[in-house]
Amino acid sequence: MTDRDTRRDTDLGTTVAGSSSQGSRSPRSGSRGFEAVLIILYALFATAATARSVVQMLRDFSFAPVAYLLSLAAALTYIAVSIALVRGGRRSRIALVLCLVELMGVLGVGTLSLLDPALFPDASVWSVFGEGYGYVPLLLPVIALVYLLRGRHRAPQTADDAR
Repeated sequence: MTDRDTRRDTDLGTTVAGSSSQGSRSPRSGSRGFEAVLIILYALFATAATARSVVQMLRDFSFAPVAYLLSLAAALTYIAVSIALVRGGRRSRIALVLCLVELMGVLGVGTLSLLDPALFPDASVWSVFGEGYGYVPLLLPVIALVYLLRGRHRAPQTADDAR
């Protein structure tokens, strides 16, 4: 085997030849499972919020334009967070900022929907803090922020440190 054949794939912790490397893990490999779950949840909510907003706007946009536009904003936010997590992982600054924006949106829309229900004759994804979705829209950015912030505070780990 040449050096080229045995170079390490740092994301997978394996050699190019396919044999598992013993005791060596990349800094991201231990947390990729939870990250994958977050990405799946964000993609699921992106799909649900997009479908909801499109159907609502096509049916009767004039009935509740604020709610329908906020559902579209939620959908776009979920899409952007999904992409940021896929591309940058837990160290993504964009994902962190987008999750903060998402949390402010959920809190703002949730509060506004309680204080002035007339603005929301039909619910949006973030109405009453995501009540229609089991409050997952409120919990998701909090969990994502904790995950992202914990990843930023950990020192990068090299392959030699993992042994």
